[in-house]
Amino acid sequence: MTYILNIETSTTNCSVSLAKEGAVIGLKEDNNLSYSHAERLHVYIDALLKTANVSKTQLSAIAISKGPGSYTGLRIGVSAAKGLCYALKVPLISIPTLEALAHQVENPNGAVVAMLDARRLEVYSAIYDGSFKETRTTEAEIITSESYRELLELSPVYFIGNGVTKTKELIAHPNAHFIENKLPSAKQMCTLSFEKFKFNDFEDVAYFEPFYLKDFIAIPSKK
Repeated sequence: MTYILNIETSTTNCSVSLAKEGAVIGLKEDNNLSYSHAERLHVYIDALLKTANVSKTQLSAIAISKGPGSYTGLRIGVSAAKGLCYALKVPLISIPTLEALAHQVENPNGAVVAMLDARRLEVYSAIYDGSFKETRTTEAEIITSESYRELLELSPVYFIGNGVTKTKELIAHPNAHFIENKLPSAKQMCTLSFEKFKFNDFEDVAYFEPFYLKDFIAIPSKK
């Protein structure tokens, strides 16, 4: 029996799911704007396993949302995942954050643009077709009124993620559908991580690093 623990910490949503043969059997998450992942993540993992009556030794793999996203959040999630992999001697699976986010769109009949908020008018985004096949890789881009114009002329386009708020203010098109108040969740990672598990698509635990997309820039305190 394949049990996979999925961890998502790329945004303010601290999210953990447990899957059995790719099906969700447990989910615990909380979108706390204070980024309290360091305090909550291991508590959530223990509570989730206890509720499901599954021990850590029964886990077949650990899956992590690889980014892009919050530098600190990704570091916390990856560190926790690596620690579990080392302790339990199980493989590490990485799932692109935007791919899992795109799967929150139900039965799209057009393109899906998964996007996370970055600084100012910038977003991290990737584009998928109606079958969730990636058609444009993840990029950091500045949103303007002309963004995605060619795509919007061809078919409906579903925008999802916390980058939607700024995008909605700039893009006006009848084919644009904005799905608001959605963040990456470990729930959508379950089927994706199981598919990778079946093909032994694992990461090197020692050398794996999150996909930051852009270098971390420290902002000096105003105090």
